[in-house]
Amino acid sequence: MNYQELADNIKIWAKELGFQKVGICDVNLQEHEAALQQWLDAGYHGSMDWMARHGMMRARPNELLPGTVRVISARMDYLPPQAQFASNLDDPTQAYISRYALGRDYHKLLRNQLKKLGQRIELEVGAFGYRPFVDSAPILERPLAQKAGLGWTGKHSLILDKECGSWFFLGELLIDLPLPVDTPSEEQCGKCKACITSCPTNAIVDDGIVDARRCLSYLTIEYDGVIPEEFRKPMGNRIYGCDDCQLVCPWNRFSPLTDHDDFHRRQSLKNPDLIELFSWDEARFLKNMEGSAIRRIGHGQWLRNISVAMGNAPYSQHIVEALKMRKGLSLVLDEHIEWALEQQLKQVREECGINITHQRLIRIINKGLPRDA
Repeated sequence: MNYQELADNIKIWAKELGFQKVGICDVNLQEHEAALQQWLDAGYHGSMDWMARHGMMRARPNELLPGTVRVISARMDYLPPQAQFASNLDDPTQAYISRYALGRDYHKLLRNQLKKLGQRIELEVGAFGYRPFVDSAPILERPLAQKAGLGWTGKHSLILDKECGSWFFLGELLIDLPLPVDTPSEEQCGKCKACITSCPTNAIVDDGIVDARRCLSYLTIEYDGVIPEEFRKPMGNRIYGCDDCQLVCPWNRFSPLTDHDDFHRRQSLKNPDLIELFSWDEARFLKNMEGSAIRRIGHGQWLRNISVAMGNAPYSQHIVEALKMRKGLSLVLDEHIEWALEQQLKQVREECGINITHQRLIRIINKGLPRDA
């Protein structure tokens, strides 16, 4: 078998399936094991216990799928047109949702395309061992992507490519064919620390090292408990994920828009008004988020995140009334609603003067703040 010709064909077939770039690497990630263990020992994975549960299997693809000798790493761009970065972040009455989650859930889409790639290879070589992964198993996808030449690991821990920045998904196809490997990418961040200094919660504790417990993406998506109060103000209007470290990255000036309609902003998120999103009951949330990655956080966590954003929004009697209507659904949600109401009340205090009594503030909150107050 001519493995070089097969590798070349695989890259052609992958592009036909919608991937923008594909690379091939071996399975040796031994150099990353010590750093992985240190990250886990520091507790930077937060409540994501599954990251520690599998031990060093994350750095050993051949243990995950015995017989694996190569990994095909694939990239699919997701930056949608009309991403509305500035307009959403600058308007505190609207919700900011991470750009990757505006359209359909990428997990199934990428996995299906990787499966088709495996089937296409099978037509060429006959039966062989393969298995696709898209955030579905304990695997160090970013070191694999760098080793396969898809980009280098930026200081924000995401993969960066000089031709397209970082607005892309990664997927892997583990195979038992000894294909020739690609040249690993070299780090090109240099002295730039824009991502580190722009992080709202100082979650990037060192080059390439993120403390998930401080990261707004983790806190709004992976974590379902009470958000520590120190991170609520920095959340601003970010109700699902955070893109700040990518927004300031100079390499993202070259990011192409996605060709996939599936990643375009869905209709229900065209005008993400906080009060409107907060008004969704569970049935409407599930319907509007059908096929979305957002659906997996559940309605309660959705409300929790929005309540924090409403606390950070300018005073509005409509916000106050909406928050009060949701009290009593859960202890976790009530904790955030009470905080949000207090933030709204503080703004009334600033409007009316510091000498106003607490009882008077409550009466104003209940009746609505007069325009001439």
